[in-house]
Amino acid sequence: MKLIKKRIQLLLITLIIVSVSGCFKKKEQVAIDQRKINVVATIGMIADVAKNVGRDRVNVKGLMGPGVDPHLYKASAGDVKDLSMADIIFYNGLHLEAKMGDVLKKMSKRHKTIAVSKDIDRSRLLKPAEFEGLYDPHIWFDVSLWMSAVHVIRDEMIALDPTYRDYYYRNTDRYLKKMDQLHKHIVKEIRKIDKNKRLLVTAHDAFNYFGKAYDTVVIGLQGISTESEAGIKDVQRLANIITDHNVSAIFIESSVPKRNVEAVQQAVRAKGKIVSIGGELFSDAMGDAGTEEGTYLGMVKHNVETIVNALS
Repeated sequence: MKLIKKRIQLLLITLIIVSVSGCFKKKEQVAIDQRKINVVATIGMIADVAKNVGRDRVNVKGLMGPGVDPHLYKASAGDVKDLSMADIIFYNGLHLEAKMGDVLKKMSKRHKTIAVSKDIDRSRLLKPAEFEGLYDPHIWFDVSLWMSAVHVIRDEMIALDPTYRDYYYRNTDRYLKKMDQLHKHIVKEIRKIDKNKRLLVTAHDAFNYFGKAYDTVVIGLQGISTESEAGIKDVQRLANIITDHNVSAIFIESSVPKRNVEAVQQAVRAKGKIVSIGGELFSDAMGDAGTEEGTYLGMVKHNVETIVNALS
């Protein structure tokens, strides 16, 4: 039954792509340097980078908004239409958009479809044993590593729209300076937390790159992907770690149901200890559009402030 449903879904995707292709060809007749580039990005962090690199030269559509879990996200008919009308499609890769794999594969046959993680030295990537031989995809939490994604987006925009090469370079240089400042800010802020108290407990393992880059021990209730639910053993394991290390605060995530973290809090209470909810972190999705947390830089700043205030 699942195989039949999957084949029907692929057929529908193909029909939508074909039906939109006529419109796409008409759009292509207008020279690309005479109009804005249509960019589609899967997650908000990529969409935000594309906006900063392309600025007035691009129309950017992000598929996954605030609170959306990319591990579980499935493309809708509207998404497929947006993808079909794009000049270029950016996605994270590293199996983050697991449920969109078939759609992205179909799109790559007709459209420029780029994984922003493609140029990262694989020796810098984390490869958790429990993630079935795959890399941890949450690369944006090491700001220095995410800079590689910015370079990829810049270079691919230039390849598509070479007339505005210098414009893309200026925008990128400006944005990279802000990222470098943010990276240094995080290093400084994390030092406010006693090294013995740098234990970051979250809903799922999204912050391991953050931990490695900024000298913090990270433990997630769920694994790298949120596809599997946390069980009683996971809750008890984490409760034991929290009580043994006198952890003062644990964190919920905007894109993961908070009930699991609350269950850990209750399990700790049952052991005669108290652990507070230190606040909400943005992990796989940014905040609302129009807010500081609705940008990549703002989302990371928010996370750092929340962590430091709760643990320092």
